[in-house]
This record gives sequence, structure tokens and C-alpha cells, in this order.
Amino acid sequence: MTIEKKSVSLASIQHLNLTQWLPVDTTSNEVPLTFDKNQLAFTSTEYQAVPATSACAKQLELVVFGDMTLDIFAGLLHECQLTLLSLQKINQRNNAISYRFSVQVEDIKLAREQLAKFNLAKQVESALLTNAPTLAQPGLLLMDMDSTTIKIECIDEIAALAGVGEEVAAVTELAMQGLLDFSESLHQRVAKLNKASEDILAQVAKNIPLMEGLETLVSELKKHHWRIAIASGGFTYFADHLQKMLALDAAVANVLEIDNHHLTGKVVGPVIDATAKAECLKQLQVDFNIADTQTVAMGDGANDLVMMAAAHLGVAFHAKPVVLAQADACITTSGLDCLLHWLK
Repeated sequence: MTIEKKSVSLASIQHLNLTQWLPVDTTSNEVPLTFDKNQLAFTSTEYQAVPATSACAKQLELVVFGDMTLDIFAGLLHECQLTLLSLQKINQRNNAISYRFSVQVEDIKLAREQLAKFNLAKQVESALLTNAPTLAQPGLLLMDMDSTTIKIECIDEIAALAGVGEEVAAVTELAMQGLLDFSESLHQRVAKLNKASEDILAQVAKNIPLMEGLETLVSELKKHHWRIAIASGGFTYFADHLQKMLALDAAVANVLEIDNHHLTGKVVGPVIDATAKAECLKQLQVDFNIADTQTVAMGDGANDLVMMAAAHLGVAFHAKPVVLAQADACITTSGLDCLLHWLK
């Protein structure tokens, strides 16, 4: 087998994107690929397959999209202090191409925090993953509802129709940032809805805006025998509506008390808080017989962190800073279907 080392300066290719530099048909094998931060040059060894048992196969994966330019890619490696080892795989999914690189890093938590900041600053998507779940095997995705699967916070919409929108929205924001206990915030907000007509629930549900990429994500995961569910600190009226609309496997949320066609300002039963969301993940995993390494949780607020930590892969979606700082991966500007590329 011919082995050919090629070194190319960043200056000569920085205007190219990854797909232009490493076409999809580059190779079906893992290719050693390094970046010299001092010389600002990439070096690859073409046509040399790396054995699956090698150290390279056990390293972290950096996943980026093919439209990322080489200068941005080099900047990412530098900012996050990542050592590039090899190109492992190229995926073509959902009309997009992503590249999976084997990398090394001394402090993965710090690197992920830096990566989240880099993604936001450059308006790109990338992820630093360890033993990512695979699309090819059955898995479980549990998602938050408000501002994750849908574009709105339902309680804020209800409150606006009830004439107490600003008061409720202010409490919602404090809870999302982790500055107010979620259960306390829920009771405070729901109390302000006392005596509002239940008709406003139907008004909100009628034109509920789905998050970009939601339907594509659900459809693709179902093709691969994944289970998909919602665990929400919102309300069953809307979670059940989404479950039927998208044929989801489960939906758990809070129950609004209604008496004589009016809200009473109370919820019925235990509050679905951060702990309850995590318990929901574990129960669904048992119910559907899903391997630990095949669980994913995705959300945007502080009350999603326990659920995300309980999953093998916790993904922050268009999230608050406190969530970005603790998530395994994030999606900063794209739709929910970006998750398809974080999976192996």
C-alpha cells in the first residue's frame, strides 16, 4: 500500500471549507491528520488505515460541518487547545456533511466551555464528544418542550392572553437562568392565572410554532427505531397535543387545575421539576430497554440540567449561559435536526 505524507500551509487553504479540502470520497478509512500550531500547517498521511484498536480510535471526537472554512477550523483548534490526531469519519445526513475528527485535550470541561463560546462568537456548530450514541442502534431522546421543541414559553403566552404577561414572563426568565427555584416559580406564575378562561389554552395550542428541525429530527430517529419523548415543566394540555401531532412515545408535564371552564391558579399533583425530568429519563430507559450509552437529553433552561446530566449525552439547545457551561454539547443557531450529526 502506498503511503504518502502531505503537508499544506494554512495560508494556502484557509479560504477553503472542509468539504472542498477533504471531499466526501477522500477515504473510507481513518486518516492520520495533524495541525502544527507553530508552523500553521496541516499534515495528512493518505491511504493509511488506522487499526480500530489503536489509541486514536479511543480519543475524543470533534464534530464539525463541512461548510466550516479552514481558518475557522484552525481557530477552533487553537481556542479550545485541541490536538488534532485523525479524520475518523465523514457523515452525510439531512442534506448536510459533517466531519468527525479524533482529538486530544487535557481538560475536556474547559474545552467544551471554550467551544460553546467559540460556536456563539463565530455562529458555527461543533461538538466535542466521548463515545457518542449511534444513530444505527435504538436510542432514547428526551426533550424539554417550551423553547426547545416549540418556539414559545406556553405559560407566557397564556399569561399574555390573561392580561398578566409581563409579570409572568419576568418570573419565567428568573427560573430559566436558575435564579429562582423552578417549583416556586411555577406556583407563582400559575397563581396569576386564577379565573382566566380555559379557552385561552386552545388559542395558544391552535397555532403552536414548532421549533425548526423538530419534525425532521423525529422522522429520522424513528426510522432508526429511536424512542422520542417530552419532559416538560409546562403543561399537559400542550405536551399531549405535541405527542399526538408527532406520534411521540411519551409526554410528561404539569396538570393545570380547571374548574367550571376557568383556571384556578393551581397545578394538580407533583410538579415536574428538574429531578422529575431526570427520573422520567431513567424510567423511559427501563420501559423501552435502552442502553445507557444510547440516551440523549436536550433542553435550554436550568431546570433541564439534571435531566441532561442523567443522559449519556446532554445537549444544550439555544440555551442560557448556565446551561451551555455544563452541557456535553450544544446547538447554538441551527435547528433541532443538527443533533443527527452529533450521533455516530
